[in-house]
Amino acid sequence: MTHLLSHSDLATLHKASFTLPRPWSETEFAGLLSMADVFLTCGDGPSFALGRVVVGEAELLTLAVDPRAQGRGLGRLVLEAYEAGARKRGAEKFFLEVATTNTVAIKLYQSHGYAESGRRRAYYTAPDGSKVDAFVFSKPLKRA
Repeated sequence: MTHLLSHSDLATLHKASFTLPRPWSETEFAGLLSMADVFLTCGDGPSFALGRVVVGEAELLTLAVDPRAQGRGLGRLVLEAYEAGARKRGAEKFFLEVATTNTVAIKLYQSHGYAESGRRRAYYTAPDGSKVDAFVFSKPLKRA
C-alpha cells in the first residue's frame, strides 16, 4: 500500500466509485480523519479503505477502488491491509454496512469470511429518491 491520498483525492475517488451511498465531500473526509479513532489505508489503483476501531470493534466506513482499475484484486488488497491495521489497533471484531444492491462488494466481503449479521431497512437513499436496504456484515478478526 503505497499511495498517499489527500482529502481532495479521497472525495474525487469516492465520487467516481459511488452513487449509493452518496459520495462524501472533501470536508467530510477531513472531518472523519480528524477523529482519533479513524484511520485510512491507501492502496494502489488508487484505492482506499477508511474505518475506525472503538473498544475492540473495527467498523469499515467505506472502501473505494478507482473504477478504471476495478477487477484487478485491488479491493481485496486494500481490505486485507485495512484488516491488518485494525488488528494493530486492537480490533477483535469487524463490521460494515453494504447496500443490498452492491453485488460486487457483497461478493468481496463474503469471500473474506464476512457473514450477514443484520439488515438495516431503507438505510440508503438512491439518486432517484428510492430507499435501499443495507446488509450488516461482521466477522471476528483473526489474530496474526
